[in-house]
Amino acid sequence: MAVPLMQAVRVGSYVVKQHLQGRKKYPLVLMLEPLLRCNLACSGCGKIDYPAEILNQRLSVQECLDADAECGAPVVAVAGGEPLLHKDMPKIIQGLIARKRYVYLCTNGLLLEKKIDDYKPSPFFSWDIHLDGDQLMHDASVCQDGVYDRAITAIKLAKSKGFRVSINCTLFDGADPHRVAAFFDEVMALGVDGIMTAPGYAYERAPDQEHFLNRQKTKQLFRDLFRLGKGHKWRFTQSPLFLNFLAGNEQYHCTPWGKPLKTVFGWQRPCYLLGEGYASTYQELMDDTNWDLYGTGNYAKCADCMVHSGYESTAVKDAIQRPWHIAQVALMGPKTEGPMAPEIDLSKQRPAEYAYNEQVEGLMKKIKSEAPSTSKRTTTIRRVKTVKKEEVKENS
Repeated sequence: MAVPLMQAVRVGSYVVKQHLQGRKKYPLVLMLEPLLRCNLACSGCGKIDYPAEILNQRLSVQECLDADAECGAPVVAVAGGEPLLHKDMPKIIQGLIARKRYVYLCTNGLLLEKKIDDYKPSPFFSWDIHLDGDQLMHDASVCQDGVYDRAITAIKLAKSKGFRVSINCTLFDGADPHRVAAFFDEVMALGVDGIMTAPGYAYERAPDQEHFLNRQKTKQLFRDLFRLGKGHKWRFTQSPLFLNFLAGNEQYHCTPWGKPLKTVFGWQRPCYLLGEGYASTYQELMDDTNWDLYGTGNYAKCADCMVHSGYESTAVKDAIQRPWHIAQVALMGPKTEGPMAPEIDLSKQRPAEYAYNEQVEGLMKKIKSEAPSTSKRTTTIRRVKTVKKEEVKENS
């Protein structure tokens, strides 16, 4: 199975406990972005379009561990940007594992060969390699030739060293189900432990705005894909009910609080994909966010979203309420024929609002206010140089 049995049991027990306690809003996965800088500039990404001063910001090890303590989710997905650019990433991962969190380190794989010896295999740790299809598909998606081959090399290296490895595959408009199916066969043959897949979210700042899927195209693509995959034994890291939702068989509403995001800005409102504001603490995020303003049918920016960060938690909640249903879908696979579930009415959704400039200006002011003055920086540099000279004398 794509998710180890012990992980499934521990996370399942956590979810059941929340329901027995009557807790309506609880986190399933902490999405942690210790930095936004990346070593790629993918055409469908809207997370790196920030001034250099912001891209240079980092959450410290303690800030990451504090975010985990605030949230308390059993699973942590560490993303970015490119997390392996963070010099303290090994310490962050070690700290999370010590707390028995199930950690997925999401990376494009370009730095994995260089960094892999900083990490040790653990039942609580998995590499999550970004691969948006076969060589032509992926290199086009990341706007750089040769990245696919390096990612495949990284997968083979990680597997050879005893790590669990999954892939994160985002699909866009124009994806050929036959090519995607062949790609899934290929990564399974490599020994990949699981596949996470979803349609791309239409980030407002993404350079390419022409290849995002709408909901109808998403459902048809995944129906065609799952039809081709019958009998192929693909292993997904996602709930069977979420996959059934992608194929148009569930009328789910978004659960944005299920995968809260902590970034250098703070706790992002309302979800991993949509930055409409930030809270200083996790409790503030939960208590002061007007959740009814968001989600498909409520807000124009959410109209076409069918991404796991919003709907996976809905599927998990449904599995608790209808265990017979998930058992049936897990056994038979997503339905690929017949009528689809009714679509959510968009006629009453509120129009999109844009807060990017305001958010950037706010963080830039904070960065400047916290930066030491030029004279203090000069003094600090001189002191460091003096200390180093003294260390050289002592060691000589």
